[in-house]
Amino acid sequence: MWGSLCAIATGPQAHRNLSLNANIFRQFCGPRETASTIDRMRRYDLRSDTLTKPSLAMRAAMAAADVGDDVYGEDPTVLRLETLVAQLLGKEGALFVPSGTMANQIALLVHTRRGDEVVVGEGTHCMQFEGGAAAAWSGVQFAVVGRGGLFSSEEVLAAIKPKAEHLPQTALVVVENTHNLGGGRVFPQSECERLAETVRARGLALHMDGARLWNAAVATGLTPKAMAAPFDTLNVCFSKGLGAPVGSAFVGSREQVRAARRFRKMLGGAMRQSGILAAAAIHALEHNLDRLAEDHAAARAFAALLGGIAGVEVAPVETNIVLLTLESADAHAIAQRAAERGVLVQAMGPRTLRAVTHLDIGEEATVQAAKILAEILSR
Repeated sequence: MWGSLCAIATGPQAHRNLSLNANIFRQFCGPRETASTIDRMRRYDLRSDTLTKPSLAMRAAMAAADVGDDVYGEDPTVLRLETLVAQLLGKEGALFVPSGTMANQIALLVHTRRGDEVVVGEGTHCMQFEGGAAAAWSGVQFAVVGRGGLFSSEEVLAAIKPKAEHLPQTALVVVENTHNLGGGRVFPQSECERLAETVRARGLALHMDGARLWNAAVATGLTPKAMAAPFDTLNVCFSKGLGAPVGSAFVGSREQVRAARRFRKMLGGAMRQSGILAAAAIHALEHNLDRLAEDHAAARAFAALLGGIAGVEVAPVETNIVLLTLESADAHAIAQRAAERGVLVQAMGPRTLRAVTHLDIGEEATVQAAKILAEILSR
């Protein structure tokens, strides 16, 4: 049986053979939850765009990946991915890492020293959702500016500490684009360019947490390279909207990537034959970028069905995240009631619900989920 599996997954006939022998992949890898199967199950999972499962074609690419030992820098598929990402973003190099959290934490280690201060927007991921890692590993503190994840150059200027031995030293500014707690908001490119001028004039660095940069690029029509240009370093993710099972990349100059490689080792993120995972990321970049527009359309359709309900405020939808603010209802209780009806959404706080569209649930299923949630919210 394993010999048959290997025969399907390698060689020039891989994709044709896959269509003839998909049952073997399903036996070993399980069925993919497409929009149609979710409809039949009446289960609509909108908690996150990290819930996607690799397609059969992606699994075939993973099984066929040419691999080596990446700790020695000898995995050809990892090297191909890193070159592709660096080219897409217009930077000198990239480093494949297991998670976006690790990529962000590596950026903090590259740009700061213990006791430094990092300027961020409200609810920024590296401050709020990475387990306190910045305090544990980099020893930095945060200064929060702006509202809803967006901020201006003037607000950053006001936050920069003067040079004095009794003050923390400002070293880095982090932009999250798109912004999760901001409801998938896109950070305006013109402001990114102004920030770069402000930051560099004062000897600071600028990092983008671009876990959903791909969504921002599709929403604005700008290329990822153009959006990355103002930044010294970036984190980009392959396991959110793009549908890969795991992985992110730290992106920057050759010197920064060299330093990042050592920090990755220190954090336990160096992997051996990781080309199997890199192959999934390559497949995602080659096949799933443009279709992100479908997720954005589904999010708008979802929001439209909930916008007129009394006691529910729907944030403007820019990409694939819909945030609902409840006037009096308990978000956790609503999420529980929705789950009992087959609709899974995320309670982000006592009065906030989040729904995230993705490639494993189409617009028709998303609309059906919105109708069910609307019934619950209207009671």
